[in-house]
Amino acid sequence: MKKKVVLAFSGGLDTSFCCIYLSKDLDLEVHSVIVNTGGFSDQELKEIEERAYSLGVASHHAVDAVKGYYDDYLKYLIFGNVLKNNTYPLSVSAERVTQATAIANYAKEINADFVAHGSTGAGNDQVRFDMIFNILIPKVGIITPIRDLKLSREAEIEYLHSHGVNINAEKAKYSINKGIWGTSVGGKETLSSRGVLPEEAWPTQVTKTGQEEVELEFVKGELVAVNGTKYSHPTEAISVLQEIVAPYGIGRDIHVGDTIIGIKGRVGFEAAAPVVIIKAHHALEKHTLTKWQLSWKDQLAMFYGNWMHEGQFHDPVMRDIEAFFINSQKTVSGKVYVQLYPYRFVVEGIESDHDLMSSKYGTYGEMNEGYTGDDVKGFSKIFGNQVSIWHKVNEAKG
Repeated sequence: MKKKVVLAFSGGLDTSFCCIYLSKDLDLEVHSVIVNTGGFSDQELKEIEERAYSLGVASHHAVDAVKGYYDDYLKYLIFGNVLKNNTYPLSVSAERVTQATAIANYAKEINADFVAHGSTGAGNDQVRFDMIFNILIPKVGIITPIRDLKLSREAEIEYLHSHGVNINAEKAKYSINKGIWGTSVGGKETLSSRGVLPEEAWPTQVTKTGQEEVELEFVKGELVAVNGTKYSHPTEAISVLQEIVAPYGIGRDIHVGDTIIGIKGRVGFEAAAPVVIIKAHHALEKHTLTKWQLSWKDQLAMFYGNWMHEGQFHDPVMRDIEAFFINSQKTVSGKVYVQLYPYRFVVEGIESDHDLMSSKYGTYGEMNEGYTGDDVKGFSKIFGNQVSIWHKVNEAKG
């Protein structure tokens, strides 16, 4: 009997190559798996399944991970207002952790001998997949044809053509990864330190002009409604917001980051809804949390985002930080108003029953109700007392 290999499959160039190589060159029984994190329609999933079988797989399995992706991962990125290097909402990072975990679970389910993925030897995904597989299925072998053979995209296309598989070389110029938390776009323009993606490379074209207001409602930190319409799960609200915002060209950028293996990398991304949600959520938090809640959240969120980015989701410290995040969101409820314009947006303001800027307790820069001027005079002396002593002691010593 042939040995079984579970292949992380998207239907693109790299995983199509892996399908043929694993079955023809390594004589393995290939079981392809696609983990949908919100980037595929039902029709696209059907076409991917047909493509997998056309490439000779023994079985194909689709995992619907959209809601789980949000519940276990994205929710905490929103709670933490996580933007890697103040730019990137971890569109791919969290997605890969979700996918690797789901694939490991499926490999256990069918008693696979190997797992395989199409990562190259240059990026982060190879580490994320390998590490999670080593943690969750340590006795299952890992095969990485693209990395091991050091293949260029041109060599993969030539190999597939030699096996009767047609690949659109023009389409293969760009590596596109789509999920509910954004779409990454890599191409020749992102391989060097200077270059911008052409308009046609972006997944969503800019078709909206003028301006538009959108109302976002959060309950305990989670987006539950858009423009007054409530949704049964935040993923539905995210999808609706994406449809509204993306045609403005909002959320496009190029992220420059440090890879896990120590080199710099650039990638284009389109994440209209994620960027607006994070900025809106953060604005609501600034009104409803104390300064020390905000301060500690910022510190923990930076670590959480970096550790997620590096694939370390299964470290128990992540559960500890998530518990802090959940507790911090008890009062983060209210509405946020956002003005949309071509290529930009402005958070206009918030309404919340938990707003600490309530005029009942004073108006910043004008008047207060909770203390007197004499209270402030005494407080100012005490608050600066130790620093005052330091200056007196050290100035006296010359």
